[in-house]
Amino acid sequence: MILYELISYDVLRLIWWVLLGVLLIGFALTDGFDLGVGALLPFVGRTDEERRIAINTVGPVWEGNQVWLVLGGGAIFAAWPPLYAVSFSGFYLAMFLVLAALILRPVGFKYRNKRPDAAWRSRWDWALFVGGAVPALVFGVAVGNALQGVPFELTGHLVPLYEGNAILKLLGLLNPFALLAGVVSAAMLVTHGAAWLAFKAEGIVARRAMAIGSVSGPVAMLAFALAGVWLAFGIPAYSYAGNIDPSGPSNPLLAEIVRGGSWLNAYTVRPWIAVAPLMGFAGIGLATLGLRKGLGGFSLLASKLGIFGVISTVGLTMFPFILPSSKQPGASLTVWNASSSHQTLFIMLICTLIFLPIVLAYTAWVYKVLWGKVGSDEISSNPNAY
Repeated sequence: MILYELISYDVLRLIWWVLLGVLLIGFALTDGFDLGVGALLPFVGRTDEERRIAINTVGPVWEGNQVWLVLGGGAIFAAWPPLYAVSFSGFYLAMFLVLAALILRPVGFKYRNKRPDAAWRSRWDWALFVGGAVPALVFGVAVGNALQGVPFELTGHLVPLYEGNAILKLLGLLNPFALLAGVVSAAMLVTHGAAWLAFKAEGIVARRAMAIGSVSGPVAMLAFALAGVWLAFGIPAYSYAGNIDPSGPSNPLLAEIVRGGSWLNAYTVRPWIAVAPLMGFAGIGLATLGLRKGLGGFSLLASKLGIFGVISTVGLTMFPFILPSSKQPGASLTVWNASSSHQTLFIMLICTLIFLPIVLAYTAWVYKVLWGKVGSDEISSNPNAY
């Protein structure tokens, strides 16, 4: 009870904003290379054995890595209910595409080896490609739309309205800036997957991954730079027009929020956040250099740094906004007006402090047990290999 009183409502809101970012970054750092390997599969493996090598670099860990996405969705549901309601309604068909693509991954892993027929296995290999490439692209598209604002509104009873059928909503999400953000995401995760294969695979599979990653890395950097310029000068920002009450009730309609100006203003108010995009460029650039030099472990660490920087750039630039509304700016969801209650956030924090270290410890143990490269000898001698 004493601890509950010591941690104020505004501090808890800020903690959960950080934790949500940690969960999303954790997903990108871990399952991101799984998605990248899937997107690379038809290109790094030209024979069945080569594709099996690529698959078995991620086969033992992809399920655990995907847990971070589940935790992120759960955190949104429990800590930011309005965000969950609006995003899962407006992005419904896009999320369905992601889930359908992610479902193809375990099915592809399990079914491709059920028959020795080359055509059968090739079809499942392309299914694994879809399971990697589609989520990598759609996640970026979703972020691009969040930066622009989503056309939803709130009634006087705080009921979110997002008009249009599912097809029109999806087509609305596929706008030029969002597609550019999707290119950033896809190229970044392909580079991450290439770094993983360079680190984990042996032989020609690793060399082909290095060659592809040496190209996708600069593409990610260029797209990231173009998106930054577009965001700064072509997309109006959102801001509070009056006083902010970080401990106020979770009612977006109580504060005045306006649209106008540039997102670059965030860097004037908080100059230190410029470290995030610098980390993004430096990490992806060093990963590209490492891939060209054949340094798999270095490239993997550098790509993780780049992903951390890119995702942090989005969160820090938008803060305190989480999901702005382009149709009704005053209904925009922020860190200060869209959270669960003080008590709910506190109970969730205690649970997180107990269970998150367990998840991290188990994940570290799994990677330690599965340490080592995957090559022809490994897949031929291991009866559990895909």
